[in-house]
Amino acid sequence: GGSVKTGKMPEGEKTRQCKQEEEHRQKEEEREGLIEFYGSYQELFQFFCSNTTIHGAIRLVCSKKNKMKTAFWSVLFFLTFGLMYWQFGILYREYFSYPVNLNLNLNSDRLTFPAVTLCTLNPYRYSAIRKKLDELDQITHQTLLDLYDYNMSLARSDWSTLSTRKRSSRSLLHHVQRHPLRRQKRDNLVNLPENSPSVDKNDWKIGFVLCSENNKDCFHQAYSSGVDAVREWYSFHYINILAQMPDAKALDESDFENFIYACRFNEATCDKANYTHFHHPLYGNCYTFNDNSSSLWTSSLPGINNGLSLVVRTEQNDFIPLLSTVTGARVMVHDQNEPAFMDDGGFNVRPGIETSISMRKEMTVRLGGSYSDCTEDGSDVPVQNLYSSRYTEQVCIRSCFQLNMVERCGCAYYFYPLPAGAEYCDYTKHVAWGYCYYKLLAEFKADVLGCFHKCRKPCKMTEYQLSAGYSRWPSAISEDWVFYMLSQQNKYNITSKRNGVAKVNIFFEEWNYKTNGESPAFTVVTLLSQLGNQWSLWFGSSVLSVMELAELILDFIAITFILALRWFRSRRQHLSPPQPPPNSHDNTAFQDEAPGLSAPHRFTVEAVVTMLPSYNSLEPRGPSRDGEVGRE
Repeated sequence: GGSVKTGKMPEGEKTRQCKQEEEHRQKEEEREGLIEFYGSYQELFQFFCSNTTIHGAIRLVCSKKNKMKTAFWSVLFFLTFGLMYWQFGILYREYFSYPVNLNLNLNSDRLTFPAVTLCTLNPYRYSAIRKKLDELDQITHQTLLDLYDYNMSLARSDWSTLSTRKRSSRSLLHHVQRHPLRRQKRDNLVNLPENSPSVDKNDWKIGFVLCSENNKDCFHQAYSSGVDAVREWYSFHYINILAQMPDAKALDESDFENFIYACRFNEATCDKANYTHFHHPLYGNCYTFNDNSSSLWTSSLPGINNGLSLVVRTEQNDFIPLLSTVTGARVMVHDQNEPAFMDDGGFNVRPGIETSISMRKEMTVRLGGSYSDCTEDGSDVPVQNLYSSRYTEQVCIRSCFQLNMVERCGCAYYFYPLPAGAEYCDYTKHVAWGYCYYKLLAEFKADVLGCFHKCRKPCKMTEYQLSAGYSRWPSAISEDWVFYMLSQQNKYNITSKRNGVAKVNIFFEEWNYKTNGESPAFTVVTLLSQLGNQWSLWFGSSVLSVMELAELILDFIAITFILALRWFRSRRQHLSPPQPPPNSHDNTAFQDEAPGLSAPHRFTVEAVVTMLPSYNSLEPRGPSRDGEVGRE
């Protein structure tokens, strides 16, 4: 009567305990699911192909019982992948080529009038160098008489004083004799004697010899035209005379009133505040209008009456005929704060002609950085700017040549600005500078110096497209009173009415100006859009499909790492020798629990890989579990 009942548990308690065990098992599975992984590559790819949203991947699983279809879809799937990534490569190559779109804009606004530089084309005999120029003219007269039997009319007649003056070894004659003007036979007549009757004077080339300081290396600077040879030879000695002047201000002999007879802009008279003056060795006195940034001219309307109008003197008196072989004036239109390179962008104005120059403004704005090799302000160009102006490509190129000239020849070329600490080339101090200059000039033109590669285009530049029209001025019936009024106003007696004056009109052709801009043709947004189009074309997928593919790659790497780790540990376990157990009774107890292990202190750590259940096994487990409990 007092016995305790054992054996069977109440049915309700048993059911409650089974549910608790089932919930505990599910929690364990969920907790283990955070670290569980695929057991093989086959399982990984099978799960991916069965569940991915990429089109065509499911066919690799559904047709696994038909090997031909599996092979066909496998080839088609990977071929499609290859074609898609080939298109990706084309898109990436186009993106990293940084293409640009050209944007053309027409703007209507008040236009800032450009700077205008006008030169006399008349290098004067300045008083500071007059004596040396007279001596050079005498030597040139004798040279032309010897070479061509030409008796040149001279500007001065006091040769008796010059010829009787005793010259030292360092006089001009000594240096001219070191660089004489000579004739040499043409290549096809080099074997004929000089007095051969078949050799004519026209069959000779003329030039001058330039030698190194030790006279070991010389070359003949030859010209096919005798006019070019004489002018270049005379200019060489003329530059040496100019370089001997210690103060360049001694050549600053501006005579604005005797060159500019009339100046008007927008029907208003110009004054001295509207121009600056500088001297050019070959073009004489030059005047730049509208270069003052504090008070720039602006044009509200286009047309000849709303621009700059100049009447200039073109008659040449007291000039140097061997330097200036043309009559007229030279004009150049350029932007403010830019030097006037008259050799590059200028053109001549004919005497007795009214030249009307119409302008069209054009601005170019380039993208810098990776899109083009332009520079914003020249600070990133490895060439020092020797000009007191903003950066331009021509400024950089000339500065580059001048710096190389100072480095190689030890002196600076007179036509370009003087670097700090240098002096201009003069053969009284630098005997062989002419030889060095012409050698360096040949390398410069062949781009051996690298100036054309170092100097890059500016990202922002302004250009003026010019077109000119000509008409006779003044006309035959009006020239008498025009010249009379000019002579009364300027107190100048015009001896040659035909070649005495010229008129220049410079104005805007239209009120609009054009801006050429650049914009990126392939941005990041464009690239992503194109990549999405290609992905949708080949697989009909979305961004999430790309993430699935990325997940597949990461899972593949993880499985590879786990399998490699297991193989490494297994190999290490097999290569390690067995060790005797430290305690026999402990070893016996351990063998009772784990008889398969030979070494109780060595454990093999393996990743727990739980096989993913198939879709057919995803069914409720309650009845079977209850049945098992009931059987218990």
